[in-house]
Amino acid sequence: MSLNKESTAKFIRQCRRVLHVSKKPDREEFLNVAKITGIGIIIIGVIGFIISLIAQLIGNV
Repeated sequence: MSLNKESTAKFIRQCRRVLHVSKKPDREEFLNVAKITGIGIIIIGVIGFIISLIAQLIGNV
C-alpha cells in the first residue's frame, strides 16, 4: 500500500466523520457496557479455571 497525499486525506476525512457521528455514552449506557464486559471477563476466567483444574486432575492420574 502506497502512502500518498490522496490516501492520507481520505483517511483524515473518514476519521473526522467517525468523530462527528460518535457521542459520549450516558451513565446508563456506560454502566450496561461495564456490566456486560465484567460478566464476560468473569465467564472467561471461570472457564480457564475449570480447564486448569481438569488438566491438573488428568496430570495426577
